[in-house]
Amino acid sequence: MKYIFQFARILLICFLGEVLAYFLPFPVPASVYGLVLMLLALRFGIYKLADVKEAGSFLIAIMPLLFVPAAAGVMELWDELAALLIPCLIAVVPITLLVMAVSGRVTQAIQHRIAGRQGK
Repeated sequence: MKYIFQFARILLICFLGEVLAYFLPFPVPASVYGLVLMLLALRFGIYKLADVKEAGSFLIAIMPLLFVPAAAGVMELWDELAALLIPCLIAVVPITLLVMAVSGRVTQAIQHRIAGRQGK
């Protein structure tokens, strides 16, 4: 029963994200609104981490399974997508490397700053 209530809390946040996406005129996906709402709910104590932890862990564990229908849809459209393969690779590979490099540098800077504070 605990898992049902945890899942219901997550679904409520997702629903509120959908409502925000419907009413607000910004080009932001409902899932992003939901993530921000969940962050705020956890940060301000509306939800405690224990209120959603097990259901959230389960959803993360089955996440690869949730991509199977999308992958099947891509396989159906392979003829149309094949013409875009090279342009997509040219766009995606350098951007992915750039994001990895910037993320690594930011993480190193934060760790260095934290280590400096602990050493004082």
